[in-house]
Amino acid sequence: MTAPEAPDPDETVCARCLEKYDRPDLDRLLWCEGCRAAARATAGRWGWVAGLVIAFLLSGWLWLVVQPTLLIEAWIGTVVASLWVGAKAAREVIYGVMRLRNAPAVEALPASQHPPEEERRVRFR
Repeated sequence: MTAPEAPDPDETVCARCLEKYDRPDLDRLLWCEGCRAAARATAGRWGWVAGLVIAFLLSGWLWLVVQPTLLIEAWIGTVVASLWVGAKAAREVIYGVMRLRNAPAVEALPASQHPPEEERRVRFR
């Protein structure tokens, strides 16, 4: 019987994808660069959805309550600005919540369940 290998003190597992990385390659929440980029992209998509909802609600309120008759272009600009600002604010909030939850990604597998290296290269391309 051989003794199990001692873990490398400079290697740490990413909290999101459960892959091993050198410690300097991870941030303070132990997320790798790829996981941060994927979370930012997901938060960006959801941010635009939230921005659209905010702009839709604002335009409904303007149409039903304010009922603008003058300077329609300015009101349209207000709705477009609310879409952009709402999307950016929601993106940051959603990204912050994702980081705060610090949950592994749905597709993450623990190191013990990883397929062989050749199979992984084909599957994750």
